[in-house]
Amino acid sequence: MTVADPHATRSAMRLDVVSIFPDYLAPLDLSLIGKAREDGLLDVRVHDLRDFTHDRHRTVDDTPYGGGAGMVMKPQPWSEALDHVLALDNPSGDKPHLIVPGPGGQPFTQALARQLALEPWLAFACGRYEGIDERVYDHAREDLGLEVSVVSLGDYVLNGGEVAVLAMVEAIGRLVPGVIGNAESLVEESHEDGLLEYPIYTKPSSWNGREVPPVLLSGNHGTIAAWRHEQRLARTAARRPDLLHASHAGPHGGDLEIAAATPGDVPELAVLRRACAAKEVVATGALDTPALRETLDDVRAGLETGQTWVARIAGRLVGTVRTTRTSGTSGTSGTSRTGDSWVAERLCVAPDLQGGDVGPRLLEHAESTAPDGIRTLVLRATAPDADELKRYRKAGYRLVDAPSDVPGTVTLARRRR
Repeated sequence: MTVADPHATRSAMRLDVVSIFPDYLAPLDLSLIGKAREDGLLDVRVHDLRDFTHDRHRTVDDTPYGGGAGMVMKPQPWSEALDHVLALDNPSGDKPHLIVPGPGGQPFTQALARQLALEPWLAFACGRYEGIDERVYDHAREDLGLEVSVVSLGDYVLNGGEVAVLAMVEAIGRLVPGVIGNAESLVEESHEDGLLEYPIYTKPSSWNGREVPPVLLSGNHGTIAAWRHEQRLARTAARRPDLLHASHAGPHGGDLEIAAATPGDVPELAVLRRACAAKEVVATGALDTPALRETLDDVRAGLETGQTWVARIAGRLVGTVRTTRTSGTSGTSGTSRTGDSWVAERLCVAPDLQGGDVGPRLLEHAESTAPDGIRTLVLRATAPDADELKRYRKAGYRLVDAPSDVPGTVTLARRRR
């Protein structure tokens, strides 16, 4: 998949949809997607496949070779339609990622929506009848040079691809920066970290004899966060047990194993860092978060810098931290200390396990690996919130007065005990 550089200034995301029922896509003019089109964040173009036929009946289908029920969409209209999409307002010769909705494709998930939201240009081919002639897929890949993905909305059959495209465009479009006013809401939604969303309430606190849970009225943000996490686990177990992993079990998320990272960990490590980056984007408003720019080669090369540690629960990679040794002077609360420091950085925990034991235990492990002679322990944290800073202070860390030498991070330090 060709992914746009997320830290560059981004123009409108272009979405082309080809269908024999263009009016079916009219809802894309409504609500937040419609507003995003008006604001220039999404450039949605709908094309009528029948405009690329040349007979009086505007025929787009014919009987299948080999016999069988139903009709098959002809290759010629699709070929001309794709040529038209590629030529329209495209002087630089860019190419879209072609998405074909179909029950035989890969499942459409929130993770896939996040990936596709980074693309600069998507095109959707809405099939009908028994589907599109297989040669169209080959033509798009081999002759036009397009990346083609068949994507399934679910394990059921629809009359055509239009309903699926409506769902996909909304799921993808709302992830484009600026489309949703409160970006933090994207992080806490169902499926964003593998769990369903917690129950939500609004005013009044008492309605028809039913009360809002007292914890939500307490004002204790730590207690509220813990309650919400428990509710997410309970709701997921009741409604979607297939989403639960053994790492969600027990008060500490199961048995934690920490080991040095190997090249075999690179794909999971890259995914974990991107998941953690979502929180950083919300906190800073900046899309140039390092984890969003990292390729698999970058992550692999990073294993050669210092020592990267990974934490697993029941086989799942749930956390990581990197340790390095630096020489020089560090300042804490106005004091200077000269000598080597042991630095823990890139501390990252799976979003559904944050606030538990994984982070503290990773940090403790990083501290325990400091060589003899180290006097100062340093922690570089990216966009820590108030609760995280409180936990770091409890562990003895204090903010360093001097600016951090790593962009987007704050530096904390403490004396080694």
